[in-house]
Amino acid sequence: MATATFLVLDIETIPDADLYTPAQPSPGTERTFPPIFACKPVVIGVLWLDENLVCKKAGTIGEGKDEGGMLADFAEFMAKWEPTLVTWNGRGFDLPVLMLRSLRYGVSAPWYYRKSGYRYRYSTDRHVDLCDVFADHGATRMTSLHGAARLVGLPGKEGVDGSQVEALYRTGQIEALRGYCLSDVAQTAFLFLRYRLLAGLLDRAAYTQAATGLLETITADARLAPLAAHIDRARLLLE
Repeated sequence: MATATFLVLDIETIPDADLYTPAQPSPGTERTFPPIFACKPVVIGVLWLDENLVCKKAGTIGEGKDEGGMLADFAEFMAKWEPTLVTWNGRGFDLPVLMLRSLRYGVSAPWYYRKSGYRYRYSTDRHVDLCDVFADHGATRMTSLHGAARLVGLPGKEGVDGSQVEALYRTGQIEALRGYCLSDVAQTAFLFLRYRLLAGLLDRAAYTQAATGLLETITADARLAPLAAHIDRARLLLE
């Protein structure tokens, strides 16, 4: 049995032009978001926490590979380590996208379909979807990652948002896209630590220790420098 770890996950997608042709938007309106099956992952960002909530690694999975290779690397990682997933709306978007695209490329995901917990909505044993948890599984409206992040001293979406992902990809700005994805991943990780304090799974001292360690890690990572520079450290660390 793999040691209990946590994989904070976020993906960035673009429309799959081979499967979907969007209708032209009316003047003054945004283009319709593509259906889930036609969302093509271009970045899979992760932050891996060990059993003590110390960051083991942060980065992107399948970097430099095509979509099928990226999905295969993700499936291999999950099968080997069996981490608990941590996402923001991962049940509603990230995991359905990854599974449908794996269907397209013939990538097996037994960890998802045959291991208990990953697909069960009302448990946090294998997947903590923070967006769903904070909405009490549909009892209230979902909060945005930006809104939740701002509550705890994080900047949320600054400079780039989801509407710019396709343009960044099409113009070859893949490093900027990876940085944007990792910023969302890191902020989700901080919210996960704060959730564990809220749920009584950490006391205040343990939360502060874990959050301080994660803050030191991202501050030392050049890819996350823009995020680190805009964090309200006193609020985040409950000083």
